[in-house]
Amino acid sequence: MKSALMVLGAVLVLMGAVFALQGLGYLAGSAMTGVTLWAVVGPILAVVGVVLILWGARAGRPGKHG
Repeated sequence: MKSALMVLGAVLVLMGAVFALQGLGYLAGSAMTGVTLWAVVGPILAVVGVVLILWGARAGRPGKHG
């Protein structure tokens, strides 16, 4: 479970970065290029990815209750 969360998080961070760069017009060659929606959705995906990575990293550690 821990590895799956971290891998999914990393994929979301990469997707978010690509979406944001396309939305901002830095990566050309797509229907997403220059579309503001993707400049907004990209960073949101990246933040969700970072949260999943952090959640996955904490999943394997014993808490204060254990």
